Amino acid sequence: MNPDPCNAGKFRLGRPVGVLLVTAMLIGCGAPGPLMPEQRTSASSQSRPSPAPEAYRVASGDTLYSIAFGYGLDWRQVARWNDIAAPYTIHVGDWIRLQPQPDMRPAVAAVETPKKPAAESNPGNPADQSPAAAPSRQPEAGTPASPAADVPARPEPPPPAAGQSRADAQTGAVPAAATRSVAGVAWRWPTEGAVTRRFDAGASRKGILISGQGGQPIRAAAEGEVVYSGNGLIGYGELIIIKHSDRMLSAYAHNRERLVGEGDRVRPGQLIARMGTNERSEQVLHFEIRQDGKPADPVNYLPAVP
Repeated sequence: MNPDPCNAGKFRLGRPVGVLLVTAMLIGCGAPGPLMPEQRTSASSQSRPSPAPEAYRVASGDTLYSIAFGYGLDWRQVARWNDIAAPYTIHVGDWIRLQPQPDMRPAVAAVETPKKPAAESNPGNPADQSPAAAPSRQPEAGTPASPAADVPARPEPPPPAAGQSRADAQTGAVPAAATRSVAGVAWRWPTEGAVTRRFDAGASRKGILISGQGGQPIRAAAEGEVVYSGNGLIGYGELIIIKHSDRMLSAYAHNRERLVGEGDRVRPGQLIARMGTNERSEQVLHFEIRQDGKPADPVNYLPAVP
């Protein structure tokens, strides 16, 4: 008959062996052990977006702006790193570098993010060319590099509007057509409704939620050009991105219907979409403003709420 391994008192063992054996049996009988580092979880780490890989392979529907947006990068930097000039055309299958290429770096390891299935690459595009096989675009030896070429300008917080506080801007109904000029752009609220989620710099999607009714109008927050209209960025649903200047972008997510396409010029307040629902089945608009590629609190740019 096998003895009960958890009843260590029934056995006589030598002191060194007995202590070790009893300790091992106690651990096996339910004594908790310390958590290993990989077992510890953190809410902040779960919401923190992953850093950009060294390179990304262009999928169907991508634009230079949407790729930079998805990784929190300044689209101008991404264009410089890849020697892409206006109108910033990219092709399915192209490799896009998402980090600067320092001297004497070995071939990059490309990492792709989960995306919806991509369409077949266009004929004639360099779909099978990897960054390692592509010719180096580094300046020749002895050519001085611009010290500020790969260093983004740090966004400066806009000055508060007269009489406006952050709390004021998140209560009551948003004004329909009032504007506020910040960073050289005349901003207006993109839709009517209450702000139900404030800006959180630690969230994976950094913007505000404006609640409303499904199908209600979503309007351009300022004049600009539509640089992305699609559903390829995970977590944003039907998404529209508008470029207002070289430094300023705005984004409109979780739309039921997109009414503008890439390359369209939009006027302030122009109807661009209809409100849809997010992953929690809430009828909301997720709205973002980015300056130099970095998310900013939209409330600091939009008119004060009366």
